[in-house]
Amino acid sequence: MEALETILERNQQTILLDHLKTLSGEKLENFKKQLQAVDWDYITTLTKEYVLQKPVTAIPDDLSPAPFFPLVPRTDEQKELYAKAKETGKALISAGKVAALTVAGGQGTRLGYNAPKGTFPITPVRKKTLFQYFAESLARVSEKYGFQIPWLIMTSELNDADTRAFFKKNDFFGLSEESVHFFTQGTMPAIRYDGKCFPAEPGSLALAPDGHGGTLLALRKSGLLDAMKKAGVEYISYFQVDNPLVPVVNPFFIGLHALEKSEMSSIMLAKTNAFEKLGNFCITNGKLQIIEYSDMPKELAERTNPDGTLSFLAGSPAIHVITLDFVERLTATGRLELPWHRADKKVAYLENGEIITPEEPNAVKLEAFIFDALPLANRTMILEADRKECFAPTKNKTGVDSVESCREMLAARDARRLRLAGIQVPEGAVVELSPRDVFDDEDAANFFRNLVPTAYGR
Repeated sequence: MEALETILERNQQTILLDHLKTLSGEKLENFKKQLQAVDWDYITTLTKEYVLQKPVTAIPDDLSPAPFFPLVPRTDEQKELYAKAKETGKALISAGKVAALTVAGGQGTRLGYNAPKGTFPITPVRKKTLFQYFAESLARVSEKYGFQIPWLIMTSELNDADTRAFFKKNDFFGLSEESVHFFTQGTMPAIRYDGKCFPAEPGSLALAPDGHGGTLLALRKSGLLDAMKKAGVEYISYFQVDNPLVPVVNPFFIGLHALEKSEMSSIMLAKTNAFEKLGNFCITNGKLQIIEYSDMPKELAERTNPDGTLSFLAGSPAIHVITLDFVERLTATGRLELPWHRADKKVAYLENGEIITPEEPNAVKLEAFIFDALPLANRTMILEADRKECFAPTKNKTGVDSVESCREMLAARDARRLRLAGIQVPEGAVVELSPRDVFDDEDAANFFRNLVPTAYGR
């Protein structure tokens, strides 16, 4: 207690110190644990840099569009490389060198759904949940390549218990319980504009998730980084829970990452317009980085090539392959060696025994973003993909990037696969293929080859 008080005094956290002295029993012990889990000297440093002053995003003078491997190979040399990459990726998956990682810390609030987003029913016909869809995909691809792919699921303190209970209730959707690994996202204290942290309620510090960049440090702190290394895993297939169209593992992408000796690789989509809400892949000082759409100057966003295409065409859908050794290096100090981003938020706080809900932003939440690891990698790689095959985000209830648009894209992709298998499907038909049977186009052709027409609805 004395050591904790000394640390709080040194870092001028007087509100927390005063509140600590009012507590007893279980609330005191819980509050002490929360406070002891925070690196207060580091928080003081970050407060000076991100809270007491408002950081300005500087756009480098040498910013240029990042190069990428095209969706369709353009030369014989690329054709040969792509074929080799696909076989390399298959071999790595079969050898147990790949784990899948899903970022699933959010709730379905924007969907009008008060539960972990991964438990939201998303498929167009059977209404399978996001978690079930990914689980069945992993079951099929594991069967296809002869190795049970480990599945790492990052939850949050808010939804961890509910997520674990959901999997248990559904018998892990046919996966072995040992192959599914939950770990919890880290948190950061909310910081008032005067640099003080505060309790959100009696005996509880006001905390916020530390962003998807926190995935990397959470892997280390959970022990899963060491566990995966001992199991022989070398590569992580990273994706977000709200995008069911993404291949849970992509042999071609993984293989190209390995052949290019990349430490962190990214999928890119050709932007639909200059201001589409995707981060922009750029090069500055010889390093790959992402400039957020909100920070990209209008002149650069609208710049075009002689053929009329956007110069800064490459947008990020947050799909990556990350080498395990790179994660080890980034987190070796026990801190997250990434820059932080400031978000001004309305955060409830305790005052004179009452919980106050502010009407205006009153505090800063600090978040780290996974893409900020790109400039820290020794080698990186970008691969163009077809958004119709990998990107159907479920962020809103209706409209753009919504439940509606996601279901339409899932149905359209499955209809295309049925047509590839020689089955006539009317335009606009609402169809659904089980990912437990059909993981990719090859599976579709094989699965339907010997089936009678009555089985087409499976």
